[in-house]
Amino acid sequence: MFDVIVLGGGPAGMAAALTLGRVHRSVLLLDAGHGRNGPADAVHNFVTRDGTPPEEMRRIGRAELSAYPSVEVRDGTTTDVRISDGGFEVSTAAGDRLSARRLLLATGLADELPDIAGLAGLWGRSAFHCPYCHGYECAGKPVAVLGSTGPRVRLALQLSRFAKDVVLCTGGRPLAEDLRNVLERNRIDVRCEPVTRFDGEDGALDRIVFESGPPLDRDAVFVENLPRQHSDLAARLGCAFLADGCVEVDEFGRTSVPGVHAAGDMAHRASLPVPLAAVIAAAAAGTVAASALDQDLLSEDFALPNPFARG
Repeated sequence: MFDVIVLGGGPAGMAAALTLGRVHRSVLLLDAGHGRNGPADAVHNFVTRDGTPPEEMRRIGRAELSAYPSVEVRDGTTTDVRISDGGFEVSTAAGDRLSARRLLLATGLADELPDIAGLAGLWGRSAFHCPYCHGYECAGKPVAVLGSTGPRVRLALQLSRFAKDVVLCTGGRPLAEDLRNVLERNRIDVRCEPVTRFDGEDGALDRIVFESGPPLDRDAVFVENLPRQHSDLAARLGCAFLADGCVEVDEFGRTSVPGVHAAGDMAHRASLPVPLAAVIAAAAAGTVAASALDQDLLSEDFALPNPFARG
């Protein structure tokens, strides 16, 4: 029986496995290999690794984990997980049945994109969702923001500080008068026609085509993606979810199910309005959750009070 099985081999999962390996916990990291940032050219806003391709980040992380004898990494898909006597049982597509005292879920989110022709081929290259991950690369370029809500207007204003010019495209939805006035005061144009397609080649956006009116030449577009759980394992375990579909955790990464922690963009505290998409935030969450897991196991092993006991 492993001390901890970590499900998910992205930045949160690898950081957790590293933390646990360094205190000689027996850890199994199961990685299905479907990273959310896979389409992107590079990871940004990660100190010492800014501009590194996602696959290179994964290679570096695995190389570092290989130095710790108590950490095992396996490629494969987890098909089921259940609570068992004394811990948890994990089943894989390869037919393995594995046991652990604790679980750490780091299976991540997947992005559902608006159903607009041409968008999927641009995703992560010139179509983005996070200004902190990709905004800097838009400096001096013409940019569009899709959407008509207050947060989309806020994003357009944020990008206007360094983009060449910004146009808000409402996609045929109405724009509230007060929001339109804010944009007009800050010289941000609005296009209200429905968007029919994105034209571009090799991941580079050329123009946005509307149902009517002239096309709009743009180098980048920020869209409203709909993140969803990449895996249903948290639901199978009975973890509590927040209204946005993320797993609810406390400040130590604990879910509502005893012995199950979660880290990365798939989970966040109720006090946060949205999941944090940054890679460095996922890694930090994995480190915190792993530290709390180790302390939980330490308390169990030596009959000590748990310093992270719930109030």
